[in-house]
Amino acid sequence: MTGMREGLLVVDKDMRVVASNPAARKLFNPTVPALDSQRLTELTRNPAIYNAFLDGLKGEERSGIKVETHGPERQIFDLRVVPIGKINGNGAADGALGVFFDITRTERLEHVRQEFLSNVSHELRTPLTSIIAFVETLETGATEDPESCQRFLSIIRKNASRMQGLIDDILELTAIEGGNVQLRAAPVELRELVHDVCASLDAKAAAQSVTLENKVGAGVMVYADERRLEQMLTNLIDNAIKFSREHSTVSISHEPGTRDRILVQDNGDGIPAQHLERLFERFYRIDRARSRDMGGTGLGLAIVKHIALLHGGEVTVTSELGKGSTFTIHLPKSARG
Repeated sequence: MTGMREGLLVVDKDMRVVASNPAARKLFNPTVPALDSQRLTELTRNPAIYNAFLDGLKGEERSGIKVETHGPERQIFDLRVVPIGKINGNGAADGALGVFFDITRTERLEHVRQEFLSNVSHELRTPLTSIIAFVETLETGATEDPESCQRFLSIIRKNASRMQGLIDDILELTAIEGGNVQLRAAPVELRELVHDVCASLDAKAAAQSVTLENKVGAGVMVYADERRLEQMLTNLIDNAIKFSREHSTVSISHEPGTRDRILVQDNGDGIPAQHLERLFERFYRIDRARSRDMGGTGLGLAIVKHIALLHGGEVTVTSELGKGSTFTIHLPKSARG
């Protein structure tokens, strides 16, 4: 009983504790060596717990009772209470045994799942609604106006592409988080890789009047999966372009050290401090409307974070309002980090 993760608590017919294990003591009062002889009302004022044990003493089995603690570390338990000992003529028992199953992690995962599904549904609904609306417009006679027809088809294509991008990012993130992505890490010539990424984003940067500047020195080598590093850099540079001011610069540089640091720096408006810790969460956006207008799925930074973790590294951000932001990929020098 002492090695069990579940908390066990036994009370007699007077609602006094007659037995408990360390897990139960940690739940109710971790400062005392034993809970024995204490009344249940002295341990908790939670009516759900009290009523469950009371029903147990009446000979009734109770289960599925959710109990939450509100200490420094919030925990959630599933309580099951069964009567024990002799059952007398009126159905009452000599005592009751309660088992507290820790479901904290399960509840958190369920919350994450529900939040994820809610966000996916919301993100898909917006472009889908637009697609349906313009298809209906075309069906009701807009095809007779070639100019309007072409404009509507362009909007439909744009929203369909947005949905496709979101689905691709969801599948990518799911694969990474599920451990289904294998890295093939090797020495990578960073300057050349940054050059290729910038070339692929030049048109987008030009449309925003943003200059891309490759400050990585010649001959700099980093240890990474080249395709995945390219993916991280593309996401970060693309993001920097979106939130840069017109006629500003996005620079990419490298700093050596115990770990290789690859910096993507912009001259945008900066990010308020209260948002920095949550930037790498799935679907987290500072300005949802602006992000959607720019075509973001809300998953790019989460993907970067998980790819960096796969490498044994991390990605961090620093920002100053009015001066811009710097995203840094930290990579180990080798597979061992």
